[in-house]
Amino acid sequence: MAAAAANLAGRPGVRVVVIGDPGTGKSSLVVAVATEQFPENVPKVMPHTRLPADYFPDRVPITIVDTSSSPEQKPKLIAECQAADAVVLTYACDRLSTLDRLSSYWLPELRRIQLKAPVIVVGCKLDLRDDQQNSLEQTMAPIMQAFREIETCIECSALRQIQVPEVFYYAQKAVLHPTAPLFDQEAQSLKPRCVRALKRIFILCDHDRDGALSDVELNDFQVRCFSAPLQPTEISGVKRVVQEKMPEGVNDSGLTLTGFLFLHALFIEKGRLETTWTVLRKFGYDNEIKLRDEFIPTSVKRAPDQTVELTNEVIDYLKGIFNMFDIDNDEALLPSELDDLFSTAPENPWTSDLYKDSAERNVLGGLSLEGFLSKWALMTLLDPANSFANLVYVGYSGDFNSAFTITRKRRVDRKKQQTQRNVFQCYVFGPKGSGKTALLQSFLGRQPSDALPTNSDRFAANTVEPSDGTRKTLVLREIPEGDVRSLLNNKESLAPCDAAVFVYDSCDEFSWQRARDLLVQVASHGENTGYEVPCLIVAAKDDLDQSPVALQESTRVSQDMGIETPIPISVKLKDLNNIFCRIVHAAQRPHLSIPETEAGKTRRQYRQLLNRSLMVVSVGAAIGVVGVAAYRVYAARRNSSS
Repeated sequence: MAAAAANLAGRPGVRVVVIGDPGTGKSSLVVAVATEQFPENVPKVMPHTRLPADYFPDRVPITIVDTSSSPEQKPKLIAECQAADAVVLTYACDRLSTLDRLSSYWLPELRRIQLKAPVIVVGCKLDLRDDQQNSLEQTMAPIMQAFREIETCIECSALRQIQVPEVFYYAQKAVLHPTAPLFDQEAQSLKPRCVRALKRIFILCDHDRDGALSDVELNDFQVRCFSAPLQPTEISGVKRVVQEKMPEGVNDSGLTLTGFLFLHALFIEKGRLETTWTVLRKFGYDNEIKLRDEFIPTSVKRAPDQTVELTNEVIDYLKGIFNMFDIDNDEALLPSELDDLFSTAPENPWTSDLYKDSAERNVLGGLSLEGFLSKWALMTLLDPANSFANLVYVGYSGDFNSAFTITRKRRVDRKKQQTQRNVFQCYVFGPKGSGKTALLQSFLGRQPSDALPTNSDRFAANTVEPSDGTRKTLVLREIPEGDVRSLLNNKESLAPCDAAVFVYDSCDEFSWQRARDLLVQVASHGENTGYEVPCLIVAAKDDLDQSPVALQESTRVSQDMGIETPIPISVKLKDLNNIFCRIVHAAQRPHLSIPETEAGKTRRQYRQLLNRSLMVVSVGAAIGVVGVAAYRVYAARRNSSS
């Protein structure tokens, strides 16, 4: 069992750095734990000392680093602390001045260097302690209240060999089984992420889905986590303890989620953090209480112009959990219902700005099934690993390959003049004030004024029904005008783009000029990188007085570049001219609507001329070869006849 725990902790070793005032017993402590003897002559600073893996039950070796507190050695001490997994901070029990220095110097100094490691405060020379002094609890309570980074406090005596191993056991324990991720010391309660993970584990173990762990389910849980069954009397004892402290923690069916969480809080309060950590690690969690990489792939191998989509199997699963959490059966998930759905994940992934307003909602803020699936499609498109992780967190038991499909390369789609994709991403370009945001808002059934301000790309995802009767998911990505240059600095920036829309204010000639420049930049980038994109021009604000110059010039440019003439729309009048279906239609025909720049035309004409020249040369060479062959036949016949 101990070996398993060590493997689950996933650490090859623990590095413990010992610091403190001169003469507090640092070096004697290090020698005493390594030799189990009190040293008569101790060097000022001990060399690195290693405790073997079998020294403690977790079977993780410990490297102990002794330090000097002299001013000239301070840079080295700081470097050692910053490299430490845990810090042992010593004071002398017989010198109260060294105790005072913990609060006045050492602990503030560790904060100054932004130490992340847990701190174990150790009172050395316990054998010299004055019996009239306050107890350890009374002495350390105010210090621990002020410095929450202190994991625990302990007193020891290297001379009498009292609690010497325990010092380093607690240091190792603070690293392998840390308190901070699990428990809020101030609130005296489990931290939210810990609660979410334990709730997921509870649901996974509640095989009959009755909201309680029966005796059989409790025993299965015990065997899975600790490789040992529970006796019936032990199960009864556990439930009795819970019922005495928290009556709602047990019902007729067994241990409820409330009782399960109460037990873990009780373990942690009693210092048995290894119990909760063993459970978490057995179910695949790391020290940040997220599933480990072997459960969640961190990257997906694919070409730049390949995308990732949900399979029908996962879509059916998501429809099922949508209905499960739609408590009021109104065919929409309210924010509270959505929070409940993601309550077994480390956090709700859709609270970030990227996803928060990316799908259509009803007047109560509820997310329809289409909006729900659109958000999953968006997350899968942008971050497949995160999408799969959240699928697992909400209970999906399949593997990555059954959850997702990787689409064909878009270059291949162009050659085949068709695509098999069900999710299309469209980049929306345009100058400031042209109506880009209004276009995205209208796609989600909202007013332009509903858009929240953002300094990053804005996304909108929804379903579209093209003329062929299928249902596709369209993702609109608004590209701020100021971000276009940095976007196009990346050679592969257009690779995941299925179509591009260029929006301009139809009553503003300058707006058209900026949109035209953006169109040329994007088209040139596509020609130079091989990631050409079908493009459409959108003349927004069609309800206002049109600029004749903009209308004439935009029509001419579209014809010159070989794409569809500008599509007039009015968001204000809700006259969108079927724009979203037209975007999907363009994306479904990846070989058409690709703009050609003057430079692109010149290159194409040159290639055509070169190909014709090569063809003439090839035909001429072929004629020459045939002529030589014919002459040889003629000559051979002539020689034979003579």
